Amino acid sequence: MSTTTAAAAETLEKIRQQFNEAPYPNIPLEQSPLEKTSDLYNHSLVTAYYRKTQKIVSPEGKMILDVGCGSGYKSLMLAGANPGARIVGIDISDTSVDLARKRLVHYGFDNAEFHVMNVEDLPDLTMQFDYINCDEVLYLLTDPIVGLKAMGAVLKDTGIMRVNFHSALQRRFYHQAQQFAERVGILNESKETSITLFREFMASLRPNVTLKARTWTASCESSDDILMANHLLRGDKGWTIPQFFEAMDKAGLDFVSMVQWERWNLLNLFADLEEVPLGVAMAMSEASPAEQLHLYELLNSTFNRLLDLWCCHPAAEAVEPVALEDWTATQWHQARIVLHPQIQIEQLQENLTEAVTTMTVTDLNQICPKSGTPVLVNGMLASCLLTLFKGPMTFSAILAQWQQIQPINLLTLAPTTLEEAEGSLITEVQRLVELGYLLAEQPA
Repeated sequence: MSTTTAAAAETLEKIRQQFNEAPYPNIPLEQSPLEKTSDLYNHSLVTAYYRKTQKIVSPEGKMILDVGCGSGYKSLMLAGANPGARIVGIDISDTSVDLARKRLVHYGFDNAEFHVMNVEDLPDLTMQFDYINCDEVLYLLTDPIVGLKAMGAVLKDTGIMRVNFHSALQRRFYHQAQQFAERVGILNESKETSITLFREFMASLRPNVTLKARTWTASCESSDDILMANHLLRGDKGWTIPQFFEAMDKAGLDFVSMVQWERWNLLNLFADLEEVPLGVAMAMSEASPAEQLHLYELLNSTFNRLLDLWCCHPAAEAVEPVALEDWTATQWHQARIVLHPQIQIEQLQENLTEAVTTMTVTDLNQICPKSGTPVLVNGMLASCLLTLFKGPMTFSAILAQWQQIQPINLLTLAPTTLEEAEGSLITEVQRLVELGYLLAEQPA
C-alpha cells in the first residue's frame, strides 16, 4: 500500500470512528422533520425533475438512494417528501445505520433499507436509482471524483443526483481552523478532549485575531455538534464553482440546476442594473451559466456555505425546455398548472382563504422560503391558487376564473379584455413558476 493510500485509509477510519462515537445528525427520534415544508421541498424529486425537464413526475415506485445517510434524519425527509418511493441508505458508520433503521420504523415507513458501506462500493448493491441524495457528504470523501463516478454508476440514465460541496470561499476560515487543530495535535485526541482543548485555545486568543473574529460565536461555546461540524471537522474540503464543474465533467455528469436556484441570481445582487457599467453588464449577460454562478460567488461568498446542486447523465439527445419568457400565448393556454405538492398544506390554504375573504395579501415566502424578499399574492390570485388544491388545471381554465373575479378594469371601468386578463395572469403565474411554487407543464 502506497503512503498516499495508507494515509487516505487512516483518515477514512478516523472519520468512521468519529461518526460511530457521535452519529450525525444528533437528533432524537421524537424530533420530526416531516412538518418542515422547505426541507421537504428540497428533498422532493418532483422539484429536481421539474428543474431538469419542465415535466411533472410522480415519486410512486421510484428508487431513491441516500448516500451518507447518517442517523437517518434526511432519509426520513426523503421518505416523507416522496410518498410511494423506495428508500435505500448507506453510511460508513454502523452505529448511524442502526439509528437510521430505528428512525424510519419509528415513523411507520416500511419502504426503506440501510447498508454499512463505502460510497466506492455502491455498484455492489446491484441496484439502479432514479434519484440520489448525497447531502453534506462529498466534501468528506478522500477522492470526491471517485465518489461521483461511483454514484453515477448506479444512477439511471434518466436519473438525477443531488450533491453539494463546501464553498472554498465561504468556508476559508473554518478550513484554517481545522488545519491548525490538526497541526498542533488537537484532532488526534478523543472527541471530548479535542473540544475542551480547542475551546481553551480559542479563549486564549485576542478578540481581534482573524480566526476568532470571523468564526467564533456563542453557539461554538454551547454546542459540541456545531464545533465538531465546523472547526474540528476531519477531512473537510472546499471547492469553487469552476472546481465543482470540473469535477462533474471528470465524472461524466452534467449540471442541472442549483438546489436553491433563486438565491443564485446574479442580477439580484444589484440595487439598480442601469447603474452597472455597460461593459461589465455585457460581460455578465454573455457569461455561461457556470460563469454567472462563479461571478455570483465572487461577489457574495459569505451567503452560501454549500455549493448545492443537481446533476445528471448527459442526455443522448438533449432537448432544452423552452424558457417561460419565450412561451407563446398558445403554449400558455395549453399548459397544465400544478401547485407544488410540498406546499399543498393546511397553513397555506388558511392563508390564501384569509387573503380572499379580507381582500388583502399573503406571503408565500412564509410558507416555503424561496426568496430573500416577500412573495406576495393578492386576493384574486389567492382564489385561483385555492382552486389548485383540488387538482391541476389548464391555464385557460384559470384564466376563465380570473376573468370572472375581475370583469371590470378598475382603472378605466371598462370591461376587462381577454388580452388584459391574459397578460396579467401570465405575469403572475410565470413569477410563481420561476420561484417554484407553481409547476407549468406543456402537454406531451
